[in-house]
Amino acid sequence: MLSATAINSLIVVLVVLMHHEVLVRLSGLLAKMHSRHHFRLVVAVLGVLLAHTAQVWVFAAAYFFMHHADTWGSLTGNFNGSFLDCVYFSFSTFTTVGYGDIEPVGALRFLTGIEGLTGLVLITWSASFLFVKMQRYWTGGQNY
Repeated sequence: MLSATAINSLIVVLVVLMHHEVLVRLSGLLAKMHSRHHFRLVVAVLGVLLAHTAQVWVFAAAYFFMHHADTWGSLTGNFNGSFLDCVYFSFSTFTTVGYGDIEPVGALRFLTGIEGLTGLVLITWSASFLFVKMQRYWTGGQNY
């Protein structure tokens, strides 16, 4: 259980740092862009989506690794053990959609709970970031 907690903690720290770095770099990029304001917002949204996708893939790699090890449990249900199934499961967990067709068993359940919470916080952080950028670049509908 201690090793699963260590892996879970490491993954959360990694994706939070990834997200912070992406938002800092996006802010710098948007400030340097000399294009129309609405194009800056499109770049910001695409950047945030790419960041979340990378974070989902980090969690998916952890699911794949932990599922194929003998100590941390497994993923069951409509799951064939492939990495793409892990990516699908990670997307549904990160976004808190949770279809229920794949179920974690054992210590792997803790990673799914942490991913759902982390996804919720990071998506909210992204929404706040985009809201601030919209306030800055989308003033009064002038730039439609």
